[in-house]
Amino acid sequence: MNKYRVWLLLIVCNLFWAGNYVFGKYVIAEITPLGITFFRWAFAILLLFPIAHFLEKPEWKSVRKVWPSLVIMGILGIIAYNMLLYSALDYTSPTNAAFVSALNPGIMVVSSVLLTKEKISRLQILGIGISLLGVLVLLTQGNITQIFHTAYNRGDLLMVGAVVVWTAYSILGRRLTMIPPITATAVSALFAVIMMAPFVFAQGMDISNLSPLAITGIIYMIIFPSVGSFVFWNISVREIGPGQAGIFLNLIPVFTAVISGILGERITGAQSIGGLFVFAGVYLTTGMLEKRKA
Repeated sequence: MNKYRVWLLLIVCNLFWAGNYVFGKYVIAEITPLGITFFRWAFAILLLFPIAHFLEKPEWKSVRKVWPSLVIMGILGIIAYNMLLYSALDYTSPTNAAFVSALNPGIMVVSSVLLTKEKISRLQILGIGISLLGVLVLLTQGNITQIFHTAYNRGDLLMVGAVVVWTAYSILGRRLTMIPPITATAVSALFAVIMMAPFVFAQGMDISNLSPLAITGIIYMIIFPSVGSFVFWNISVREIGPGQAGIFLNLIPVFTAVISGILGERITGAQSIGGLFVFAGVYLTTGMLEKRKA
């Protein structure tokens, strides 16, 4: 595939993921985080399984052998991450949530160092520090000197938790090399939906009174972030590898800020400065500057 087509797929993929933050802010006003997560993935698996079957042609016997790991992935990546994300959006802005999520590459590098003894350069250590500084600017709304006296936004702290959970999910997913990624997503989502079902029915959620905006948001989440982004992402990773594809994840906060700005959200100076620090830190942490010098 032409590299420019791959880049286009990655841009669209991250645009869809950015829309999840924005729509999530509206949907959370009418339905609980549990409800959003359940309905989003309950319908998404109806599309993911056929796509996985025809696109990846998995050996289902191999899938059955690693079902415990897929259950854990469902708990972490589908239930815990999405519950934390949508809970965070109940307290903070989509832009702040997206900027905090930009910590993911840096956290992944630190985890690799701790768990696999991977070597890290001084420049990458500097990048991690700059990223953390950027997040502190966001958490303290620019008043970083009052770090121990600030009443932190609960949503921003929940988003930090979501980043940690996603890191654990990603590390586990990397070890399941024998299972194609879309297949692993579909099966882990199925386990997650089964585990969430009793709690959803116990809450007795009534979706008949949802507004057109909320229904549109849920449909968007099902089709675009859950299915479209995963398919485009995995096609791109196969073509150019996870290292180069991962750089494009930094577009999520940018797209989120642009979409939120169009919808009327005011981007503050603290968000702009914090976001720039996060981006600069991620750029150094991923080692891209060192690769360009080499």
